[in-house]
Amino acid sequence: MGLAVYDAGNIRNFGNIAMKSQVARRKMAADLEFSQLAWGAWRLRGSEDVSDADDVLRLIETALDHGITTFDHADIYGRYQCESFFGQAMAKAPHLRRRMEIVTKCNIALLGDARPEHRIGHYNTSKAHVLQSIDNSLRNLHTDHIDALLLHRPDPLMIADEVADAFATLRQSGKVRHFGVSNFTPSQFDLLQSRLDQPLMTNQVECSVVELAPIFDGTFDQMQQHRVFPMIWSPLGGARLFSGQNDDAAARLRPILENLRAKYGLPGVAEVAIAWLLHLPCQPLPVLGTMKPTRIIDATQACGIEFDRQDWFTILVAAQGHPVP
Repeated sequence: MGLAVYDAGNIRNFGNIAMKSQVARRKMAADLEFSQLAWGAWRLRGSEDVSDADDVLRLIETALDHGITTFDHADIYGRYQCESFFGQAMAKAPHLRRRMEIVTKCNIALLGDARPEHRIGHYNTSKAHVLQSIDNSLRNLHTDHIDALLLHRPDPLMIADEVADAFATLRQSGKVRHFGVSNFTPSQFDLLQSRLDQPLMTNQVECSVVELAPIFDGTFDQMQQHRVFPMIWSPLGGARLFSGQNDDAAARLRPILENLRAKYGLPGVAEVAIAWLLHLPCQPLPVLGTMKPTRIIDATQACGIEFDRQDWFTILVAAQGHPVP
């Protein structure tokens, strides 16, 4: 799959180093590209930095103006409220839809007032549930189509043929362009793929300098094998790097990341951690969770870094707490 560079024209100075923001494009499918970084709406409700639709619109415009065109949602975010909050902002500026790609996820069924029919938290990959979830998301997001729908979590009761039928119905209706998964193991990914007539376009998984599992459990090997670009949620380890006072891995990493921040002229250790992920050969797409426009801009600086191999391994060794074998 090809890779092009989007030049946002954003130049910032760090000390004596002038850096130009470059956010690459990933060809996810023949007719679909995502930005190398995505912005995620998980924390959109409840954030002290976002109080109304104008604040949401400011985040959207900041991301777009700096080359981040992919927006990541899930029906359950904010206990089923984040999609509609984002949609309120889109209703104020509908022309922005042409500049973005929208990802959403479904199949987690939460307990709560928004879904009184749920007696227990569970997963639901039935055709009826998937189709209804998309209708809800389209209405909430103020859009007529979703660029990519992901199954949010593996469902032990998933009937792969039924999911394939749901995907075909959504594609034929024009409601969803492409499909993927989230948090799937390689075997779960392969099972669903075996029933589909088009490739799954991503697997969105957790990975960071403090969460290394997909690097070693075959997940990223599979992505590289099939030339599928994974998306990464929680690329900063759920803020463990900044708040983990009794976190041994975070304590080992912080001074190393700070030294490399200075070496590469980056605005903060967060950008070093993102650059480290971007150096993985599966070419992942980290999903940013920040609700601060300035941090969105800062994150784009990680995209222009040519990471030294030994610096990369210095971070890995600190994260693992032991030398490589």
